[in-house]
Amino acid sequence: MDDDAATIRGAMDGDPDAFRILVERYSRSVFRLAYRLTRSRQDADDIVQEAFLRAYRNLHAFDGRSSFGTWLYRIAANSAFDMMRSAQRHPTEELGERDVPSPVAKEPATQIGIRAAVESAMKLLSGNERTAFVLRHFEGMSIDEISEVLGIEPNAVKNTIFRAVRKLREVLAPLVRPA
Repeated sequence: MDDDAATIRGAMDGDPDAFRILVERYSRSVFRLAYRLTRSRQDADDIVQEAFLRAYRNLHAFDGRSSFGTWLYRIAANSAFDMMRSAQRHPTEELGERDVPSPVAKEPATQIGIRAAVESAMKLLSGNERTAFVLRHFEGMSIDEISEVLGIEPNAVKNTIFRAVRKLREVLAPLVRPA
């Protein structure tokens, strides 16, 4: 956004209201990304909190080459990767929010089954694949923007998205009936 630069300067100069403005401006989009990556409201809330904490602590490192939103998405994606890696290293026996289907009112059983299949298929993607796919197909970001978020070259982003789509197609193909 145009006024991000002034708001960031204010936050760097110690204005607590300036950083609060950035939080208010970006928290919904960061939550949406985190939720799409983790499929858990609690984890998404934790990621949002962690991302803004990291951003605040490292605001001096923001160089303005990319937009603040892109920089913040990168921090959020890294926070999500850290959380997912930690969850893989420390699995629990308890049912978490991810394991309990969300209540859906008046949704046909086939839609619930498709949603569950898509969520399961998304879990098979690597962190980069899932993030690139979500940023491209849910957030509508360009390849160059995703490149900045993930810190990889645009061609690598294209390959990552291609791999993600291919994996999803393989897993979800049985759900698609020929016309």
